[in-house]
Amino acid sequence: MKFLVTGGAGFIGSNFVRSLLANQSDSIVTVIDKLTYAGNEANLDGLPNDRFKFVQGDICDAKLIDELVGDADAVVHFAAESHNDNSLREPWPFVETNIVGTYRILEAVRQHDKRLHHISTDEVFGDLELDDPSKFGDTTPYNPSSPYSATKAGSDHLVRAWVRSFGVKATISNCSNNYGPYQHIEKFIPRQITNILADQKPHLYGSGQNVRDWIHVDDHNAAVLKIIEEGKIGETYLIGANGEKSNLEVLEIILELMGKPKDWFEVVNDRPGHDMRYAIDSSKIERELGWKPEYTDIQQGLKQTIDWYTNNKQWWQAQKDAVEAAYKAKGQ
Repeated sequence: MKFLVTGGAGFIGSNFVRSLLANQSDSIVTVIDKLTYAGNEANLDGLPNDRFKFVQGDICDAKLIDELVGDADAVVHFAAESHNDNSLREPWPFVETNIVGTYRILEAVRQHDKRLHHISTDEVFGDLELDDPSKFGDTTPYNPSSPYSATKAGSDHLVRAWVRSFGVKATISNCSNNYGPYQHIEKFIPRQITNILADQKPHLYGSGQNVRDWIHVDDHNAAVLKIIEEGKIGETYLIGANGEKSNLEVLEIILELMGKPKDWFEVVNDRPGHDMRYAIDSSKIERELGWKPEYTDIQQGLKQTIDWYTNNKQWWQAQKDAVEAAYKAKGQ
C-alpha cells in the first residue's frame, strides 16, 4: 500500500512513518512537510530509501498535492500548525494550514477517489471543569477556545462535509495529548526533560492544576493505523489512554525519574486562556476496533521518553537556547 503522510516530519507524523515502515514490509511512504519550526527532516533519518521518499512542500500548494495524492492509495493527514501559544500571537498560519490546507487535500482525494484519514485533537471540544467526572465523547459539542483549536474544529467539519456532500472516503480521529520521542522541546514534557538534562530548573505554568489525558505517541499511531485498516468510512474515533494527570503531577514524576527533588522547579506566568482539563472516552474505538493502549502506566512511558532525550542530545541541544529565550520573553 502506498501512503502519503502530510506533516510526516513532525512529532507524531514521523513516529507514524517509522512504525509503519518497520511493521509493514510492503508499505511505501511519501512524506510531504513544509519544514516549519516544528518539522525536522532529521526525524526521518535512517528510513529505507527504496520504500520512503521525502518531499518538502506546502499542503496549500494545490498542484503539488494533486500530484502526490494521485500517486497514493491512502492519505494520512497529520500536517497542522499546532501550538496554542503561537496561535494566540499570530493566528493566520493556523487558518492557512489547518483550514486551507485541509481543503486542498479534500479536493485532491475527492478528485482521485482516495482513502483519507484526518488527524485532529481533543482541544476542539474546549475544556472540562476539574471536578467534572465527564469525558469528551462521541456526542460532545465543539467548543474551541483558541485560534489553534478553532481551526482544527473547522478542518474536522470540512472533512465531514466532504464525506456527506461528495462521498469522500474519510475517517477522523480526535486524540488527547501525545508525548514521546521526537517531540519539539517547546512542548510541556520535552521542555521539562531537556531543562533537567541541561541542569536548569523546569518551569510550571501557574498552579499546575491543569489536567491532560496523556497518551504515548506509539499508542496513538497504533490506533490511527487500526482506523485506516478497519474503521468505518465517515466515522470519528476518539483516542485516549485514561492517562489523566495534572501538569504538576507529570512534572513531579519526571523529577523523580530523573533523580531530582519533587519541588525542584520554578512557577511561571500561566498561559492566556489555558484550558483546565481534557479527558477522552475512547470506548468506541476499543469496542468497535479492538484497540487498547500499551502504555497504561505513564511512568513507563515517561521513562522511555526520558531515555530517548537523554540518548539523543544532538537532536535537541542546538534548539534549546532559542526555545528558552522565547519563553523567557513571555515570562514563562
